[in-house]
Amino acid sequence: MAAATPDLSDIVLHRATRTLELRFADGSVFQLPAEFLRVHSPSAEVQGHGPGPGVLVGGKRDVAITALAPIGHYALQITFSDGHDSGLFSFDYLYRLGREQDALWQGYLERLAQAGQSRQA
Repeated sequence: MAAATPDLSDIVLHRATRTLELRFADGSVFQLPAEFLRVHSPSAEVQGHGPGPGVLVGGKRDVAITALAPIGHYALQITFSDGHDSGLFSFDYLYRLGREQDALWQGYLERLAQAGQSRQA
């Protein structure tokens, strides 16, 4: 059985660096770039509609977060500067993204390279 995700205790949007800082009750602090969040959106548009790696989203290097809206006490709706806003980022998912950020980012960069795509728009 997986351990429960600690409570999310603070959220800070750093507009200048385009990062979302998340602090959890266990002391974990994650700095998640807008580009990272955008390309790992939990939306069906990015994750796909079935099993597999989902849709590879390139060209998001300069994307920013334009709005954050809490959804109850369990998720955030993030609006990005490219208009994407359909993914609900549960606190569990955000914690997982923070814990696995390095591996997820490396995997994303490898998929981009294999597909001949770029982070540039």
